[in-house]
Amino acid sequence: MTGVLIIVGALVLVLLRQPMVLVLAFAVLCMHQFVARSSSLEFFIQDLWFTIDSDVLLPIPMFILAGNIMSRGQIAQRLIDIMVALTANLRGGLAVASVLACAVFAAISGSSIVTLAAIGSIMYPALVKEGYSRPFSLGLLCTGGTLGVLIPPSIPMMLYGIITETSIVNLFMGGVGPGILMVATISLYCVIVAPIPSRGDFSGQRLFVALRRGGFALLLPVILLGGIYSGYFTATEAAVVSLVYALVIEGLVYRDLKLADVSAMLGETIRLFGTLLPLLALAGSFNTILDYEGVPKLLVEWMSQYIDNPVSAGLTMNIILLIAGCFMDMGSAILILSPLLLPLMQTQGFDPVHIGVVTTINLEIGYITPPVGINLFIAMGVFRESFTMIVRGIWPFVLLMLVPLLITTYVPWIVYLFIP
Repeated sequence: MTGVLIIVGALVLVLLRQPMVLVLAFAVLCMHQFVARSSSLEFFIQDLWFTIDSDVLLPIPMFILAGNIMSRGQIAQRLIDIMVALTANLRGGLAVASVLACAVFAAISGSSIVTLAAIGSIMYPALVKEGYSRPFSLGLLCTGGTLGVLIPPSIPMMLYGIITETSIVNLFMGGVGPGILMVATISLYCVIVAPIPSRGDFSGQRLFVALRRGGFALLLPVILLGGIYSGYFTATEAAVVSLVYALVIEGLVYRDLKLADVSAMLGETIRLFGTLLPLLALAGSFNTILDYEGVPKLLVEWMSQYIDNPVSAGLTMNIILLIAGCFMDMGSAILILSPLLLPLMQTQGFDPVHIGVVTTINLEIGYITPPVGINLFIAMGVFRESFTMIVRGIWPFVLLMLVPLLITTYVPWIVYLFIP
């Protein structure tokens, strides 16, 4: 009866459009007080602190700040120039260039929001001017922005690694193969359906000029992924390298960064990271109670009656996460659902890294599915377009993204392709 009342109370808060952090705080506090009766308020507060008192959280604010710096400076524009030069002779080349630019910028920033804002604000007017329809351009850029949560370094993967105690470096490497598959799928779709012919022959001179202007920007993902892949960097060290490199390139090489800009970006980073910390602390405490009460074990025993093979297990996980992505932000979904799904999927032979990558792809799709897909609302602000038009444009891409999702779920070697 107590559990039902807690669920009803949480649903009431959701219907009243209260922040997810408040809903989660209500549920966790009630569980501490009324479900885990041996618990106390003092234990609850200590539990919150123990969750966030962790070195593995250090990379997150540094990646956020580095992404903010690069989105405000010239790195995004110079990356776009390189990709436009590379795809000049392709049908739908500018659309493909948008996808590639999003992918490379995602490998620098680790954030979907930063990728969409940085690349989208430049490419949307260019696509419309080139003759692409507004819905197609909006759908393409919203989808390209989601690559920031799949292609390493990925902030959601860090959250998954923290909450499930899975190697963050292995998660990063596991995301490379599916990330390439996702980029290839979207790019091929652009070539097939885009109504715009090629913009001329490929020009080696134009590419050389673009590489000379943007070579430093293009070098950063090579340094980051090379360092992580070789084992020379940890995730925290990669974040430091990313931040220092962004400051040096934007401030000293491109000379596009002012001290006042850094102060404003520090404030933005603190605000964004400040919204993640309470969620992470509450989710950690929530998971402690679930483990104490044996909920994961009971859930596995109950669902095992209906799931008796990897195919049905993978399908069930995808359905649960796709639905959750429609109504929850990615951080909340990862922190709440991952500890519940992990033991269930492990009984069917899924590895924690594989589960983490599949989870990330599902919730990546959630970034562009209504009613609460965050990229849809970011796009409204960045592109000054209506919610209806944006939603109209994203549906073909939502269906398209299901193809790499299913392939990654049932062909796991794609995940392990780049893991040494």
